[in-house]
Amino acid sequence: MSYLIGITALWAFSFSLIGVYLSGQVDSYFAVLTRIALAALLFVPFLKPRLLAHRHKLALMGIGAIQLGLMYVFFYQSFLLLSVPEVLLFTIFTPLYVTLLDDAMARRFSPFYLLTALLAVLGAAVIRYDGIDSGFWQGFLVVQGANLCFAFGQVAYRHLAARLPAELPQLGVFGWFYLGALCLAAVAYLLLGNRSMLPTTGLQWGVLLWLGLAASGVGYFLWNKGATLVDAGALAIMNNALIPAGLLVNLVIWNRDADLLRLALGGGIILAALLINEWWVKRRKALHAYRQA
Repeated sequence: MSYLIGITALWAFSFSLIGVYLSGQVDSYFAVLTRIALAALLFVPFLKPRLLAHRHKLALMGIGAIQLGLMYVFFYQSFLLLSVPEVLLFTIFTPLYVTLLDDAMARRFSPFYLLTALLAVLGAAVIRYDGIDSGFWQGFLVVQGANLCFAFGQVAYRHLAARLPAELPQLGVFGWFYLGALCLAAVAYLLLGNRSMLPTTGLQWGVLLWLGLAASGVGYFLWNKGATLVDAGALAIMNNALIPAGLLVNLVIWNRDADLLRLALGGGIILAALLINEWWVKRRKALHAYRQA
């Protein structure tokens, strides 16, 4: 859980950095390509190709292409259609996707995980719901594309990590994740990129550098590592912890309007969902141990 909490704090800055300094100023496909290329440069030196089966390499590349590459394509486009708070609002459905996809991959149905995910969605909605404008449907669908990609990648990596060689550290395989994302981002830029909208200031390059090395590089590695150490319910809820964190950063640093009462209330509901989920998991483990005794 400490990995997920730490990266939530790190990613809380990303929404505003993209919305304030890059959206509409730097080509979104170039920004995606740059972020992923920087992240790949950070992790490729640690790869141990001979110690990993080809099917696992391809699986990691496929997960990276979806969770990072395709997700970013959707994500950056959403900032051209929506404000930062609206993007945050429309991410509230990610916990549902995490829960449902995890159940589908495990061929089960866990109604309690779905219940706590719905509670987290309620908390996020309390924070940011203040009406829908005419651009709702287009922006909503674009963000849902990003949410589905992000949810799929987390769940797929959790299941794949359990099948990787135990003696091979995640640091030694995660470069394949970024190489898969890089392939998709390169194709997207070549086909759809606008070469006339490159960064023009040191600040824009600095933001891309930070987003590539810190948010994408270190961030996705530690987030996916954390995803392998918690249950699906906790993972689903932590996806919505980004909303109050992102809004708080947006308010404190960029002085955007926010309702502090609703922020506190919604954050409290999300925290309650996490605590209820933790209580249920511990109770289930205790009951299982009692039955085995």
